[in-house]
Order: sequence, then structure tokens, then C-alpha cells
Amino acid sequence: MGYKKSTPDDVDSLIPEEWGGMWMFRNSLESEVVGLSVMELEPGGKNKPHDHESDGEEEVYCVVDGEVTITVGGNAITLGENEALRVDPGEHRQIENTGDERARLVIAGAGRPA
Repeated sequence: MGYKKSTPDDVDSLIPEEWGGMWMFRNSLESEVVGLSVMELEPGGKNKPHDHESDGEEEVYCVVDGEVTITVGGNAITLGENEALRVDPGEHRQIENTGDERARLVIAGAGRPA
């Protein structure tokens, strides 16, 4: 089959419901290259700080609803609705909902071509 469909009901959230949710679709979509996630964060919610130095994956964060601050290498960058940010694999990053309402982001990640 040339396509595969998935919903958050098909995967477990990586973030406890009280803080929002994060659903990673790479496996459920059987994607070989691109990772796609949906993240929802309640006000004050944040993900764990991380980088992708070991797997070479760059990420693009696109805010669909609300506002978040993404700290990248010590720099705080605020994104509102319909704004996107690309982050290099080796950059340390963390996402925090610094707004007053639940935020929703779409996150795409892919490794560098060999």
C-alpha cells in the first residue's frame, strides 16, 4: 500500500495528560525517514531538554495553537500561531508553554541524508 493513516488513538502519549500530550507517529505510520509528532502543552508545561547529536535528526517545530518558548542553546525563542523554527541536531533544546492557554505544535524530524 502506498499510504498509511494514523491518529493519536493509535499511539501512547509520551507526556502525562495533566501536562498535555505528545504523540509520535513515526512507527504507527511506518515512516522510514520522517518523524512526525503532535505535542500539546498546558500553560507551564514543558518537555524534557534534549538534543539529537547522536542520531543527526534536525527538527522543525510549528505552532498550530497558542504560544511556546523554545530554548535553543541558551537562547529563548518565542513562537506564536503559524510560526515555525528549525533546530540543528546538536543544539540542546526545550519547549515550554509560556502562554495562558493550551498550546499545540506539530513537530517534524528527519536525519541527514547519508
